[in-house]
This record gives sequence, C-alpha cells and structure tokens, in this order.
Amino acid sequence: METPTAMSAGVVLTFFGGALLLWCAFELRLRHHLRRHGVSVSARVVADGDPYGEPYGDPYGELDSAPLLSYSTLPSVGLAGAATGEATRSESVLARPRGITSLRRPVTLAPGAIVQVSYDARRPSRVVLATGEAISALPSDIFWALLGTSTLAGGLSLLSSFLAK
Repeated sequence: METPTAMSAGVVLTFFGGALLLWCAFELRLRHHLRRHGVSVSARVVADGDPYGEPYGDPYGELDSAPLLSYSTLPSVGLAGAATGEATRSESVLARPRGITSLRRPVTLAPGAIVQVSYDARRPSRVVLATGEAISALPSDIFWALLGTSTLAGGLSLLSSFLAK
C-alpha cells in the first residue's frame, strides 16, 4: 500500500476497532447491571407489526431475531413522585431486549410465549432477558469482541508500518 493509503486505512480501522470494543464493553456492563439490579417481571412476546397496526407478513415473529416484548412496569416512587411522596403509576411498555444478535429467533421466543425479563426502573424500555430464558449471548459477544480486536490490530499494524518508514 502507498503511504497515505496505509495511514488513512490504519486510522479508520483503529478508530472502528476501538469504537467496537468500547461498544462491546458498554453492552456487557449494561446487561450485567440490569440482570443484577433491574426490576424482574414477566413479559409476553408479541408479533411484530407495522406502525399502522397491520401485520406485514411476519405473523410468527421470525424476521427479527430480537423479539418484541410487552410488559407492565411496577409502580414505584420515582423522580416525578419524589416531591409529593406519591408512587408513580405502572405503564405498559413495548421494547426489544438488548444482546440478541443471532440469525434466527429461538423457538422459546415465539409470539405468545411468556419470558422473565429485567428492566431499568428509570428507563423502562431498557430491558434484558433473564439469564436462563433464551439463547446465550456469549457467542455473539465473542464474535463482536474478536471483530473489534482484529480490526484494531490491523489498524495498528498499518499505522506502525507507516510510522516505521
């Protein structure tokens, strides 16, 4: 590679690999925190639909590997009720859990299934599946971490070859 091309490719690959590794670390920490400190509730897997409420050819919910979950938050004393000391009301939430990147949705997450989830009390749309509910996210986490590490290593090697000249 020519020198300017190697330098620009090295910068891009280093930036992308570093950003991907930071994203992986953030996601792992967030999911771990939600599983330990989140509010546990039961959620129902619902079939996806378009914004107008019509099913769009996916009645079995197989197109998106992350299932759409419907659950109600538990009433709690939040920031809105802190001044008056009143509990906030529960609300119904539709959200997709974090950490699902497999190509096919597991059979246990078919529409209509009931699963255990943990959500963040401050941001109820931030939700993860309970530990034993679905497929392990470990293979996809390893894939993204290896991709980030190899991209970072490739970028650093291109930058070092540029700096060595």
